Amino acid sequence: MPELPEVEVVRSGLAPAMTGARIVSVAVHDERALTRHAAGAADFVARLEGAEVTSVARRGKFLWMPLAAGSSDGRAAIVGHLGMSGQLLLRRPDAEPERHERIRIFLEHPEHGELAVVFADQRTFGSLAVDTLVPTADARAAGWGSSDPLIPSQVAHIARDPMDEAFQDRAFREALRTRSSAIKRVLLDQNLISGVGNIYADESLWAARIHPETPASALSTTAVNRLLAEVRAVLEKALAEGGTSFDAQYVNVNGEAGYFAHSLNAYGRTGQPCTRCGGPIRRDAFMNRSSHFCPRCQRRRR
Repeated sequence: MPELPEVEVVRSGLAPAMTGARIVSVAVHDERALTRHAAGAADFVARLEGAEVTSVARRGKFLWMPLAAGSSDGRAAIVGHLGMSGQLLLRRPDAEPERHERIRIFLEHPEHGELAVVFADQRTFGSLAVDTLVPTADARAAGWGSSDPLIPSQVAHIARDPMDEAFQDRAFREALRTRSSAIKRVLLDQNLISGVGNIYADESLWAARIHPETPASALSTTAVNRLLAEVRAVLEKALAEGGTSFDAQYVNVNGEAGYFAHSLNAYGRTGQPCTRCGGPIRRDAFMNRSSHFCPRCQRRRR
C-alpha cells in the first residue's frame, strides 16, 4: 500500500496542474471507485463540473483538492485515497484509456491548457469522493499543501503525520506511555500518527535499533525521540528518491516508479546480512503482514 512518501510525490505532481484549474467534465467508468461518495456517480459529476480547484493537500495517506468558494459547493473538496493500488495520473484529455481506469477528470488550466487527471485502480480498494470541509481540531492548517484550517470530514479523524510542522512530539510521547501494544502496531495506528505503513515502520525501527514487538510504554523518552527522528529521516530520504516501488502500481503522476527500494535496510531483506552488524535479517508474521528486523541490533524489551 502506498505510504506517505508515495502519496506526497503524487500530491506535489498534481498541485501545479490542478491548482487554479476548472473542471470541465467528469467521466465515471466504474462506480466502485466512488465507494466513499454515497450519493453516487451522477451527484459526483454534478458537484464537480464547473468547479475550480484551489490547491492539492495531503494528510497522511489521504489527498484532497478544495473547491473554490465560487464553485457549486464552496466548502467541499475532492477526496482521494489510493488504497492498495490506486494511481492518479496526468494525461492529455484525448490520451488512450489507462489499464484499470475508473474515473477521468477533464481540466482547463489557465497556464497549462487542457489536461486530464485519471484515477486508475487495479484492486478497486481506492476511491474518490466529494466531501464537506470542516474545521481542524487544533485550528492549524490541515496538512501539506494547505494553508486553511479546513479538512474533509472523511479525513478529520486521521492524525497529523510526523513531517507536519503541527505534529506534537510531546503528545505522541505521552500517548505511548499508556500503550502496551507493540511499538510497530502503534506506528501503524493512523489515529495516532499518520502516513507510516509497513515498509517505513520496519525501516525506522531498524534505524532506531528498536525491536518491533517492544511495548510502546516500555520506551524511554530518549528512545521515542530517537524513533521519531529516524521516522522523519527515513520518510525524507524516501521522498527525495520518489518513494518505494516494487511493481508497476506504485508510480507518480507521470507513471514513473520510485527507487527507495534500493535503499532498504530491513524490509524485504529476509536472510540477507544486516548492513549494520552483518547478522541475518529476520521476517516474522505481523497483522497479516510481515515484520523485518535484525535480532542482533534490535533486541526485544519486555
